[in-house]
Amino acid sequence: MDMSLPPDTARPWLNAYPSGVPAEIDPSQYASLVGLMEESFAKNASRTAYSFMGKDVSYGQTDSLSRAFAAYLQSLGLAKGDRVAIMMPNVPQYPVAVAAILRAGLVVVNVNPLYTPRELEHQLKDSGAKAIVIIENFANTLQQCIANTPVKHVVLAAMGDQLGLLKGALVNYVVRNVKKLVPAYELPGAVRFNDAIAQGTRGTLKRVDIQPDDVAVLQYTGGTTGVSKGAVLLHRNVIANVLQSEAWNAPVMDKVPAGQQPTGVCALPLYHIFAFTVGMMLSLRTGGKLILIPNPRDLPAVLKELGKHTFHSFPAVNTLFNGLANHPDFGKVDWSNLKISVGGGMAVQGAVAKLWLDKTGCPICEGYGLSETSPSASCNPVTSTAFTGTIGVPLPSTLMKCLDDEGNEVPLGQPGEIAIKGPQVMAGYWQRPDETAKVMTADGWFKSGDVGIMDEHGYFKIVDRKKDMVLVSGFNVYPNEVEDVVAKLPGVLECAVVGVPDEKTGEAVKLVIVKKDAALTEQQVREYCRANLTGYKQPRVVEFRTELPKTPVGKILRRELRDKK
Repeated sequence: MDMSLPPDTARPWLNAYPSGVPAEIDPSQYASLVGLMEESFAKNASRTAYSFMGKDVSYGQTDSLSRAFAAYLQSLGLAKGDRVAIMMPNVPQYPVAVAAILRAGLVVVNVNPLYTPRELEHQLKDSGAKAIVIIENFANTLQQCIANTPVKHVVLAAMGDQLGLLKGALVNYVVRNVKKLVPAYELPGAVRFNDAIAQGTRGTLKRVDIQPDDVAVLQYTGGTTGVSKGAVLLHRNVIANVLQSEAWNAPVMDKVPAGQQPTGVCALPLYHIFAFTVGMMLSLRTGGKLILIPNPRDLPAVLKELGKHTFHSFPAVNTLFNGLANHPDFGKVDWSNLKISVGGGMAVQGAVAKLWLDKTGCPICEGYGLSETSPSASCNPVTSTAFTGTIGVPLPSTLMKCLDDEGNEVPLGQPGEIAIKGPQVMAGYWQRPDETAKVMTADGWFKSGDVGIMDEHGYFKIVDRKKDMVLVSGFNVYPNEVEDVVAKLPGVLECAVVGVPDEKTGEAVKLVIVKKDAALTEQQVREYCRANLTGYKQPRVVEFRTELPKTPVGKILRRELRDKK
């Protein structure tokens, strides 16, 4: 694949780059993410890497814990390239598990902890994961599907594992017995996280030769065909995106006072590629401290935690910025050190951007990316104070253009499908050459499925989507998947799913059903969806009709359903 970039004349956006931001980055400075992490462990051993529920975990501790856990994983007979799933919220065990999996030469499979057994089973089977690190709160979900998956080894974490004996025991007691957040489960042979660490401490980590083109992460994204598929992210893809993000943020992050450790808020879930790369991996690269927020929906708890820290960067989605800015406790937090607020995952609304700037003095800098681009492809300059309503300009070493249906570049200012080329673009979809061929061109461009316009300054704006995808609070919902699930409910003749505008989440899922059985109720539909679909995929609106609008060949006209609110 030719990664050389054209002369600057073809990149009008370079004029928008703040002074000091390079046109290119050099991902070859690390052979793997392991090299990046181990450099940081050595350089920042005494610094805090993660802060969680009042407990700090240092880089040195992360180093030794992950080395022990990596040795444990190798002792199970896992070999280079084997996949290990992680199904946890933002707890210190997450970054430890990621570092361990990669150091052992294995592949990280990020899993949404709120998945239903059906969704979890698909991802474990599709990825071929042989092991899973899971927090006990969701062990019951795994119990219901593990027999149908290739998983042979289960490591069970608990909320209090890394909080020390007394506090850890207290937190675990409250989680299990007071809040009752751990449904009963049976997973014979599962090993406790701390026991796995203890076993690994007695072993040794065998060094694995890891190359830039080795797979680092399988990042699952909704499938246009209804099945979720894994974007194959190589070590060099994630390294490139970390270095691109670091270079992009430098004009403001360089202003962090010398005595302060750069500190980021990690409220987005680490299983989401935005938090994984721009939160955890970027923080490792810069020697930063990351404040881990286990449940971003609990706004009072988020604000209470932030009240204890000085922090400089805050990547979030529109809904979180909005929820926090409108919360009565917002003023109890010192926002004056905030240098950068990155908005991603979904469109940032102008009103939210204005409110955030008014209340914090720090503008929301909107970016754009996908799981397939590790994720960041473009961003607004971090020095801009005005909200542009665009997704900004391509990052260093990144090219973007708008294509027509034949794959030709459209004239400036005309809408076309956004295509992206750069070192952060995935290698393809895991074991799905047919799906890969639909989105990757022969010369290495990734077709995003988003329709955009580029202006003469190189700024891109998204105007529509080619795909029927619904974007709920930054998470992709593919109508086909929801339709496939609902179609299996007895009493449903046919159904269709569309996205409808929603104040809170940007878009919400609307489900339209034609009944086979007149007795079918909305409540039955909702209960069935709750059992089979994670929260953000569940329909906000359920509507019954006598028929669905169709083309002459019988294809459901989703656009008509969208227009008829």
